[in-house]
Amino acid sequence: MRRVHRKTGRPSRVKATWTRHPKNMIPQAQVALAEAAEWLGDWHPLAEQLGSAEGLVALSSVTRTLRLKPVRDVPSLRRFLRHYQVHLLLPLELPAIQCAHGHAARHEVRELVALDQQLAGEPVLKDFAAASQRVGQSQLKKLRPLRDQRLVQRYLQAVEAGHAHGWHTLVYGVTLAIYSLPLRQGLLGYAHQTTRGFIYSAARSLQLSERQCRHLFDGLCVDLPEAVEALIKEPAAA
Repeated sequence: MRRVHRKTGRPSRVKATWTRHPKNMIPQAQVALAEAAEWLGDWHPLAEQLGSAEGLVALSSVTRTLRLKPVRDVPSLRRFLRHYQVHLLLPLELPAIQCAHGHAARHEVRELVALDQQLAGEPVLKDFAAASQRVGQSQLKKLRPLRDQRLVQRYLQAVEAGHAHGWHTLVYGVTLAIYSLPLRQGLLGYAHQTTRGFIYSAARSLQLSERQCRHLFDGLCVDLPEAVEALIKEPAAA
């Protein structure tokens, strides 16, 4: 969006996020969702490993867990992302977000902590538990100023006391709930952003073109809306 500068008469760029007039103001919820999608997209724990200084070697432990060959080219990256969606995203990450969202919406701190501890027992999550918890705890601490959000404060206290881990998926679900963001939109946004994060992190090591990245993304995400819709219609696990 551009306006004309009063003194120079030249167009001047202004931020499209906020303006003084309430009618032109983007709701805070939309800003929060965009921020949450950003830190859980490019900084998804697995994507972080994929694009780290160690390159694709850092992903070897995860590919072994999923019984895959190392990611070295476009076909192997596509196989990895398919397995990620089948074995992590759809059965674990999205349901965890949905459950955390429900617990936060109902102010169920104990249930949220129990879910946090339950995730620690998932074998497939062990290879990137440290990264997940680092990302989740970092974002959870940013919510500390929300003093009126008792669930956030108590969950943060549980994490700091060592009674919970602060998984990034749970913090994301809590974030959706406290800002009253649509769960369906949040789940699909997470799936899209994490997939995009993987692809663009790998692009640096595999020297992928923008066209290749977009082609991969389109092919991998075509079925995600249907999967999210199916998850929404199922009652969240307790």
